[in-house]
Amino acid sequence: MLDYGLKTDAIAHAYLLVGPRHVGKGTLAINLAQALNCDGPELPCGECHACQRIREGKHADVISIGLDSGTEIGIDDIRGLQHSANLPPYEGKCKVFIIDGAEYLSTEAANALLKILEEPPPRVVWLLLAAEEERLLPTIISRCQRLELKPVSSERVQEVLVNSYNVDDDKAKLLTRLCHGRPGWALSALADSDMLEQRSQRIDRLASLLTVGIEQRFAYAQELAGQFSQDRKAGSEIAELWVDWWRDLMLIKGGCQGAITNVDFDKVLKEQARVLSMSQIKESLANLGLLQEAISKNVNPRLALEWLMLNLPRRENRKHAIPRFRQAVC
Repeated sequence: MLDYGLKTDAIAHAYLLVGPRHVGKGTLAINLAQALNCDGPELPCGECHACQRIREGKHADVISIGLDSGTEIGIDDIRGLQHSANLPPYEGKCKVFIIDGAEYLSTEAANALLKILEEPPPRVVWLLLAAEEERLLPTIISRCQRLELKPVSSERVQEVLVNSYNVDDDKAKLLTRLCHGRPGWALSALADSDMLEQRSQRIDRLASLLTVGIEQRFAYAQELAGQFSQDRKAGSEIAELWVDWWRDLMLIKGGCQGAITNVDFDKVLKEQARVLSMSQIKESLANLGLLQEAISKNVNPRLALEWLMLNLPRRENRKHAIPRFRQAVC
């Protein structure tokens, strides 16, 4: 659809790119911005002055905003884009506005954007990126051409990591499992070792919850609530990590260890699966689903997390205590 639109000069004024986080929506948005302003024979050529400036984030007519931190994209952000949209392109053929995390638009910001989409200025294209499409106003969705990006196959992700980035087989396998078909996540983790270290720390805390008292659980809930309130994306990533962990426990309990995600934590997972019942694991997974739904509806994060902590199963720290990760693997 995009290729045909570019060739026939039939580009829509707004596109909605939907798909999981890190699946490639941002890369596609940049490529489309390049194609709309490219001076080369192929669209996009990637080599012309316009393509290079867009790739480097220096092009005056390609503006991107997002939820770098905080809980929402505010009205002032959209007003700034609205003002720029009413001006002609400065150095390119077309103005392109990229809103990454469009589902985090505040109510005021969403209504202001809707007004712009209803009366689009000429030579302006809006690219809305969303991982949670259901949180967008239906009226905004209806005014965009929808493009869905689906996860890439595990085989393809691992092949790219090994052949294009010279990643050793073991690390490529781990990154492939963890990214869930989102190549952007795998490449980010490859470039930033802190991502994997942070994940290990979070799992270490999670693995210890089954043996600590309610006071420690509530203290952790309060700590997490602060993170959820300050950074919605980080909060969502933590919740997704928890879902992966309990799903792995269910798979091990059901005899499907080969399908687990957290392959580098298999010893801890086996020990936890040994002392938990399948009904406890399923109930915890269901509760995590309720937690994600509650937070997406702006329920108080602390109350939701404290409820989760109260309902997590607990094992006494005695003969069959569940070890912390570092104790289990050493």
